[in-house]
Amino acid sequence: MNLIHRHIFAGVVLTCGAAVGLFAFVLMIGNALKDLLGLVLSGQLAPDTFVRLIALLIPFVVSYALPMGMLTGILLVLGRMSSDREITALRASGLSVAWLSAPILFSAMLGVLLCLAINFQFMPLARVAYHQELAEAVRQNPLSFIVPKTFIHDFPDRVIYVGEKNGEVLKDIWIWELDKQKRVINSGRAASGRIDFDGAHNQLVLALNSLSVEVHDAKDPEDTAKIHSGGASDQATFNLPLSKITGMQSVRPKLKWLTFSQLVAEWRRLDQPDPAVATADRLQQQMRVQITFHEKFATAFSVLSFALVAIPLGIKVSRKETSANLGIGLALAMGYYFVTIVVGWFDNSPGLRPDLLMWLPTLTFQALGLRMFYKLDRS
Repeated sequence: MNLIHRHIFAGVVLTCGAAVGLFAFVLMIGNALKDLLGLVLSGQLAPDTFVRLIALLIPFVVSYALPMGMLTGILLVLGRMSSDREITALRASGLSVAWLSAPILFSAMLGVLLCLAINFQFMPLARVAYHQELAEAVRQNPLSFIVPKTFIHDFPDRVIYVGEKNGEVLKDIWIWELDKQKRVINSGRAASGRIDFDGAHNQLVLALNSLSVEVHDAKDPEDTAKIHSGGASDQATFNLPLSKITGMQSVRPKLKWLTFSQLVAEWRRLDQPDPAVATADRLQQQMRVQITFHEKFATAFSVLSFALVAIPLGIKVSRKETSANLGIGLALAMGYYFVTIVVGWFDNSPGLRPDLLMWLPTLTFQALGLRMFYKLDRS
């Protein structure tokens, strides 16, 4: 690798690394706010547990940030070189775009290999460990689910509100029962109550005193004119299952959380006839495994696809403005992931081969990049 190649390679690697770090940080903050913020504010997560969970998020967010970072990093480097007339000078000396792109494509292939390792090994292991760690942290202090002056949506078909909490004793308690459309069908208010943890059944037991109930109309729960009294009770008990959050260890991991060897084992298991499972259902499950395989591979090769698009586009941009190049990178990446999501909607239609359709965005980007590459090299 000569001096020019080393210069381009170093610039691309450093800039792409910074871009990946930026995107990973943004995605990590989003996941932390969604999953962890409420638990931290309620005191359910110790600081060391919070740090471990954040660390376990890194492989997950990097699997998405790496393709976007590669695209943005190349746009920034080549946009700067083009703006400074470095590209013009190099091409005027007889060097082709293909020759100049060699270190960039080499770095993209390294990115593909890294992304494959993350998608098939590091991300699945980290994702499972993340949810196990989170579930275990919550199990350590289950009563902290009840946070005063907060609407609690963690329980199936229930919303709870507590005005005051002193240990296990609660005051000013509201409870709403929801239907499948998340509409209130019953509501109640109690002056006081008590919360206990039933470890044998992994649930909280809410015992209320002086409960008054209001019943909504079954056909039109949102019509307040049809609400009527459901009576009152001196004592009432509600069981609040914690399986929604703390049941991760007993729930089968998602297909995306399986490593390469686990996915192969799952595919082979589904390839064998099972009298207990209908053939159509078994084939549909097998197709979902195949979709996961192809999605992980296609996502890894999207690093190369983005690089092929970014090279001619970065040379053409001819601007120093970082915001312009970042905007282009984000727009292209969002378009790619949008198409990927749309393809995923066909997972229940095996006849359309959604597993192979997962390659559509990747191959489209590669074809677009090669066409732009060819036209630029001949210009």
